[in-house]
Amino acid sequence: MATTDLPGESDPFEAIVDAPFDAALSERYLVYALSTITARSLPDLRDGLKPVHRRLLWAMRQLKLDPASAFKKSARVVGDVIGKYHPHGDASVYDAMVRLAQDFALRYPLIEGQGNFGNVDGDNAAAYRYTEARLTKTALDLMAGLDEGTVDFLPTYNGEEVEPEIFPGLFPNLLANGASGIAVGMATSIPSHNVAEIIDATLELIDNPHVTHERLMELFRGPDFPTGGQVIDSPAVICEAYRTGRGALRLRGRFRAPEAKDPADVEAGIERLGGGQWQLVISEIPYQVPKSKLIEQIAQAIADKKLPILEDVRDESDSAIRIVLVPRSRNVDPELLKESLFRLTDLETRFSLNMNVLDARPGLGRTPMVMGLKELLEHWTRAQIDILQRRARHRLGQIAARLELVRGYIIAFLNLDRVIAIIRSEDEPKPVLMAEFDLTDRQAEAILNMRLRSLRKLEEMELRREQEALVAEQAELEELLASPARQRSRLKRDLRSLRKDYAEDTPLGRRRTLIAEAAPNVAFSMEAMIEKAPLTVILSHKGWIRAASGHVPLDQEFKFKEGDGLAFILHAQTTDKLLLAASDGRFFTLGCDKLPGARGFGEPVRSMIDLESEASIAAVMAYRPGTRLLLASSQGKGFVAEMDELLAETRKGRQVVNLKDGAQLRVVRAIAPGHDHVAVVGDNRKLVVFNLEELPVMSRGQGVQLQRYRDGGLSDATTFTLAEGLSWTMGGSGERTRTETEIRLWKVARGAAGRMPPQGFPKSNRFT
Repeated sequence: MATTDLPGESDPFEAIVDAPFDAALSERYLVYALSTITARSLPDLRDGLKPVHRRLLWAMRQLKLDPASAFKKSARVVGDVIGKYHPHGDASVYDAMVRLAQDFALRYPLIEGQGNFGNVDGDNAAAYRYTEARLTKTALDLMAGLDEGTVDFLPTYNGEEVEPEIFPGLFPNLLANGASGIAVGMATSIPSHNVAEIIDATLELIDNPHVTHERLMELFRGPDFPTGGQVIDSPAVICEAYRTGRGALRLRGRFRAPEAKDPADVEAGIERLGGGQWQLVISEIPYQVPKSKLIEQIAQAIADKKLPILEDVRDESDSAIRIVLVPRSRNVDPELLKESLFRLTDLETRFSLNMNVLDARPGLGRTPMVMGLKELLEHWTRAQIDILQRRARHRLGQIAARLELVRGYIIAFLNLDRVIAIIRSEDEPKPVLMAEFDLTDRQAEAILNMRLRSLRKLEEMELRREQEALVAEQAELEELLASPARQRSRLKRDLRSLRKDYAEDTPLGRRRTLIAEAAPNVAFSMEAMIEKAPLTVILSHKGWIRAASGHVPLDQEFKFKEGDGLAFILHAQTTDKLLLAASDGRFFTLGCDKLPGARGFGEPVRSMIDLESEASIAAVMAYRPGTRLLLASSQGKGFVAEMDELLAETRKGRQVVNLKDGAQLRVVRAIAPGHDHVAVVGDNRKLVVFNLEELPVMSRGQGVQLQRYRDGGLSDATTFTLAEGLSWTMGGSGERTRTETEIRLWKVARGAAGRMPPQGFPKSNRFT
């Protein structure tokens, strides 16, 4: 059946607007971005609050949840907030409320919670039906003056209620409690600070508007996090970060052992246990690092053998943080252990400083701006001066209204009999009173509403005293409004009064975070954390590597897989780095402590390094700093390399010797101190000797020609001291050697063809 439109109904397609998609999208996205920036993510410079926090505190004030009243269920507060002021999800509102009550999240909590509001371990708060809350004194300081005409009130989202645009209190909440948030295309990250220091810097700025930033930083010092810790950056770094409003500060946990007997041990966090044993105590952790996560990181580092000098970690915290670290040995250096923890865990973090706030100066609207410390304090001071002026004007209005009534009362007392007569005789006494005594409507109405008990003589005297006091206050306020100097003096007086409640000697005002540049780092290396022990490295022909405990005899027989045998064997320590040279000229580095044990056949070395399939291991040696190596290829080219430059940080290794036309790395030999000549023997059994100085020292390349060949290539090369002669290993058992002192016959320029070696030279054409 066909359908017809009902009378009065409009066609929904008529509401469709034909517009370019990109223009419509950009317009709507801009609205969303501005809403996120100004109404959700960035704090207002004047009170340091985001709308959700301001609405929470305002709703609690409306519920009369001051510090002297009883607690109320958090569910009641959340319900009022989302029902009247903030139409968003209850979970997000309650999360914001919980943060305002956490003394480890906020330096000066604005809400006092009762029940489970979470903990520093990172556990969530209980549901809002189980917790209760009320305002703190700090919150009242922040909201002081709301009833004194200091701020504008705006209608709520549905127009049924009103809410303050900002809080006018003198408490410097933006810097005191900090803020963090991510908007669209911008973010803010402001740490908390000490109120006494903020006020000191503000007073200095009021006294001297041209004060330098460096002078402000002498008073302001830096962050004061609720969980304490230590900011370890230099004063210059901190000063520059606050000059620009952007930067990053390094924050560490603190080691402290209050029960230690020695004051030095107290500050170092060392508890002596007797018998030379000791343990470290962490008493403060970095801001926003959950304690449970930090302990898990330390335990995981122990399990992964990244902290072999640490035996155990225990959490002995109650209301105060106490994390106990047990070293593996009493010989462990405490400073090395601390430095290891700073590098491997979140015991040292970085806090980003980005003082991006909403500036609400006249003519700017609510504009996001990144400000330095001085600029921020200047704008906050101007806002407080404006609030002071608005409070004075509001009070002047109240005084004027009250003086009007008081003057009417005094006229009535001076003409009491006539006033009574008019009231008794006239049907409409109000117009008669106004006409006869020149009264205003409010004055006449107030006289008619007077109680009979107010007609005492004492009341007249009190009214005159009140009039005098009001006139004096009125004159004082008018002078205040007319004089910027008086306004600054009043603001300074009020700030000093507030400072007394947050002074350094009060529990709430005491500085918690230490600002001290860290001492130079202890030389940190993984080798320093490895327990030193001897071992014997064994590598087979097929590339299976293992490490036997202790320095076993190098001629000892070892078991290998069928068809395999010994290729390299050497003594080393667990703290050594193993240098492996591949036949393709690439060098690799392995930690001896990470080698598999010798109970089995070991593991393929290819599983530890990215060795090309056609390449093999040409040499294995322990890294020794400062050692030089003679490197030579089968083509007879070579150079001298510093072992320090051959270490590789990755599995891919480091290409050192460049090879062409199928050549291979043939010689990797350490140059002993005092060696001054090179001996090279080719496959053609010809020997050449030349000065070591003729070889270049390179970190990578092909090198220079050591010996010239018609057929074949290089067989072996070594270095020696000419005055002591050239030695080589004799065949047979016993590892006998022979030394040829008359070697000058073979000494020629580098790159010569050479001549047959001395009689008795090994048939293998190798020196060892």
